[in-house]
Amino acid sequence: MLDDFMTRATLAGIGVAFAAAPLGCFVVWRRMAYFGDATAHAAILGVALSLALEMSIFPGTLAVALIMALTVTLMAGRGYAMDTLLGVLAHSALAFGLVAVSFLPGIRIDLMAYLFGDILAVSSMDLAVIWGGAALVVALMLWRWSALLTSTLNEDLAYASGINPKHEQMTLTLSLAITVAVAIKVVGVLLIAAMLIIPAAAARGLARTPEAMAAVAAAIGGLSAFVGLRAAYIFDTPAGPSIVCVAAILFAAVNALGWLSQK
Repeated sequence: MLDDFMTRATLAGIGVAFAAAPLGCFVVWRRMAYFGDATAHAAILGVALSLALEMSIFPGTLAVALIMALTVTLMAGRGYAMDTLLGVLAHSALAFGLVAVSFLPGIRIDLMAYLFGDILAVSSMDLAVIWGGAALVVALMLWRWSALLTSTLNEDLAYASGINPKHEQMTLTLSLAITVAVAIKVVGVLLIAAMLIIPAAAARGLARTPEAMAAVAAAIGGLSAFVGLRAAYIFDTPAGPSIVCVAAILFAAVNALGWLSQK
């Protein structure tokens, strides 16, 4: 079954959707869209590091994404507005990563594949990494779900409940770094934030509880991957952007239905 490239691509897209769904809900609730974007942009620097050290892309992107996320967390509230800080770090990391790749001797890579994803080239080993990372992220979210919700709702309430919001922020940071590392092969650096935010934003109008929102977001993300890949195959369009386009259409449809139901 895994000899079929479309089957591997579909499974990879669904795996990324499952990892991004619960995390995307917290990104939406905490208004951390720029945070996810900055972490994703830093992944290109991780690609350059991995190629320079002649190792798999995953550990390099995971390490750099984690360093970026931790840097943003530690520098928050140090005199700069969060959106300014994230803008500086995100674009700087992307620029340094692109420049670093150009200095690698004797290595020719398709930067478009890392910027917009190359899901059709996913191998069985990539699939194992993606689903392993997705399982780890889901496990982390399930383990810390109650504490994460409490600290997201109110930090004072979290402290009163014996929960340290900074520790929960680190859990989100680690989960985000893992998601970026496994998603870069599927949708690329520039579209990772879209897969985090759009399904979760669409699910917000369909769910009444946080748990239901995470489940609906996973379903929307998985459906976007499935339909987007089929559309890319039929119309010969880029696979990663096609997945995000389907997610955007679903988001628009959910909001349109919500608007019509209120009239």
